Amino acid sequence: MNLQVQIDQHSGFCFGVVYAIEMAEEILDEQGYLYCLGDIVHNDEEVNRLTSKGLKIIDHKDLHTLFNEKVLIRAHGEPPSTYELAINNNLTLIDASCPVVLKLQNRIKNSFDKQETIYIYGKHGHAEVIGLLGQTNNKAVVFQDINELDLASLPKNITLYSQTTKSTDKFYEINDILRENGITVNTNDTICRQVSNRDKELRDFAEKFDHIVFVSGTKSSNGKVLYNVCKEKNQNTYFVSNPEQVELNWFKPGETIGICGATSTPMWLMEQVKARIETF
Repeated sequence: MNLQVQIDQHSGFCFGVVYAIEMAEEILDEQGYLYCLGDIVHNDEEVNRLTSKGLKIIDHKDLHTLFNEKVLIRAHGEPPSTYELAINNNLTLIDASCPVVLKLQNRIKNSFDKQETIYIYGKHGHAEVIGLLGQTNNKAVVFQDINELDLASLPKNITLYSQTTKSTDKFYEINDILRENGITVNTNDTICRQVSNRDKELRDFAEKFDHIVFVSGTKSSNGKVLYNVCKEKNQNTYFVSNPEQVELNWFKPGETIGICGATSTPMWLMEQVKARIETF
């Protein structure tokens, strides 16, 4: 079909994910196995690659019955209760929490200690958000859409934070709505710029091609945000999690195709998607 295919070189793992995976691989090479609390990254293909090398994914229930082992804390971070349990069970925590997330946890803890009323714009049940909530003894209010809040009954003074991977535009839109409704907002823009800059870069990238193939795990919040960014700019945008999901009938001979992905999408997976398209 003579398709012209290009991968966005700005796509792929953010530094927080790179850091966590490098730490995991180092220990896997040394001892042949390693426990990880939750999926190390929201990408099934990368998780499968690492589990084949000896990574053992466990949940918080498993953690209670684990003793005298090394456990990796992934980039999303963990609440204080996890660290307390590790001490009680003589667990060595390999802490790969993203520095941006750790800084946010500390800021929320400081706000909580000052008895501020804390609202967090984030995804309910997301690993990072659970860690943030833990800094407030689970007393902060989490919302993922402004419509969840009854603006009329909200406190007149609130402190607003955001999950690090949320949309910057959406965050400031929420901030404006709150203020328009007479609420004094202590705004803390805690969105990771490596993530939010992808937003702007992808807008430019998506416009350059006839089609966009966006590669991401279905669990990735960041993936959903960035996919929608591409879809806004280019209606011919397709979401895939692996090369097998790419379909021949999406394309016509001679067309141009851009491949991009989330901050949790490995470059090797985007290269596999490119290789499949080039066989058409």
